[in-house]
Amino acid sequence: MADLNSVTLIGRLTKDADLKSTAGGHSVSRFAIAVNRSVKKGDGWESEAGFFDVTLWGRRAESLSQYLAKGKTVGVSGELRQERWQQDGQSRSRVVVAASAVQQLGGSKPDGESGGGWGDPDF
Repeated sequence: MADLNSVTLIGRLTKDADLKSTAGGHSVSRFAIAVNRSVKKGDGWESEAGFFDVTLWGRRAESLSQYLAKGKTVGVSGELRQERWQQDGQSRSRVVVAASAVQQLGGSKPDGESGGGWGDPDF
C-alpha cells in the first residue's frame, strides 16, 4: 500500500518567484508563501503565520514565474519533499512543497480576464 503525500495551501507570496535553470537545463521556480491562522492567546485570538518554501518545475515554472510577485495570494497543490545536503560537515535538511499546480487567487489574470486558474494539470 502506498503512503499518501498531498498538500494544498493558500497564502501570500513573501517575495517574487526566482526562476533558474539547473545544470541539466531544467527550469525551476522557487518562492515562499505565508499562511496565516488564528490561535487563542489568553482571552483573545491572534494571527500567527507559517512560512513554506515551494518549488515549481518545468514549463509551469517558466510560464508562471513572471506573475508570482510578492504579496499575491496563491493556491498551491503538490507534495512534501525533504531535501538533504551536507554543509560544513553537518547533515542538513528541510521540507519543501513540490508544487504540481499553482493558482492565482483574489485577482485578475494579467490579460485582464477575471478569475484565477493558472497551472491546471494540462498547462
